[in-house]
Amino acid sequence: MSDTDALPRADQAPGAPHPRETQHLFGHDSAEHEFLSAFNSDRLHHGWLLTGPQGVGKATLAWRIARFLLATPPAEDGLFADATAPAATLDISPDHPVSHRIQALAEPGLAPLTRSYNDRGKLRDQIVVDDVRKLHRFFGLSATDGGRRVVIVDSADDMNISAANALLKMLEEPPARTTLLLISHQPSRLLPTIRSRCRTLRLGALSPDDMQAALHQAGAELPEQINHLNALAAGSVGSAMRLLSLGGLDLYQELVQIIASMPRLDRTRALKLAETAAARGGADRFELLLTLVETCLARMARCGAIGAPAAPEAAQGEAEMMQRLAPHPHKGRAWADLATEISARARHGQAVNLDPAALVLDTIFKMQETAAR
Repeated sequence: MSDTDALPRADQAPGAPHPRETQHLFGHDSAEHEFLSAFNSDRLHHGWLLTGPQGVGKATLAWRIARFLLATPPAEDGLFADATAPAATLDISPDHPVSHRIQALAEPGLAPLTRSYNDRGKLRDQIVVDDVRKLHRFFGLSATDGGRRVVIVDSADDMNISAANALLKMLEEPPARTTLLLISHQPSRLLPTIRSRCRTLRLGALSPDDMQAALHQAGAELPEQINHLNALAAGSVGSAMRLLSLGGLDLYQELVQIIASMPRLDRTRALKLAETAAARGGADRFELLLTLVETCLARMARCGAIGAPAAPEAAQGEAEMMQRLAPHPHKGRAWADLATEISARARHGQAVNLDPAALVLDTIFKMQETAAR
């Protein structure tokens, strides 16, 4: 393995296999059938926007589509043009040469576009215009083989404005036999002109059964508290893998226990949780904790709004805690307002490099104030 291969990939969730390595897609038959219908009717759009919650399988679908297109030769004009039977599935055998080349990142007809590394060896937080311009070389090198070409943009949300405008020009004047697959978790953030030039495939959250099947395929060991995982992951395999790899279930359980002690507050547990966030090398766990705080506050706000906690509960004792601290819509609104305030404070704290432990304690004290009102 080269040094480059060992670097984290912008399009791969920590602890999860890369989407190109995932053979089966669960819970999205309708999206696959919609694409196949367009393909079989010779109405294959050059730009496709794959949208939906993060971690539900959009990237897996994009790589399945790419594998299918590159392994399925374009129909020939002439007497036998209509002799080929319509494609019934996106499945391509793992033994197919295209599958082998894609697995080895050696397929000349495929160009993945993700956030790249800068000159200092640091992963950029945006897809920049130079990343998009590299596609011109890709189109030039593969133009003579007469086959298909596929570009996967993961994710289109990461493009800065210059990169987005450069990609827009390609969508406006796409090279021959080229399909661009844009993955977007928040399509409203994209340029309207990009959205208008793509056909949309929307993927929804997975059912508990489909998510468990996807986790099993990824080699994850399912916990005894599978209902807690289902509740926290909200139908996202990517979220579930992150929770499992970073001890998220235990982290959320501790957070719930601390909130349950409010308004008096178990300060010892609160300080210990803050120290966990500040531990060396714990940046990912700190980010997860902030996400879990947002999740908890959203669930509390919902409990107050509808008068009952969400089912299933995401930690032992969560339902009892929420019924006590969010018993009516007025209290639910208070927790919703706090969620907005804490999210803004957390972003500011991270921007100015505030000590993680101090940021966590500040968050807990704000929650205590709301509980005490």
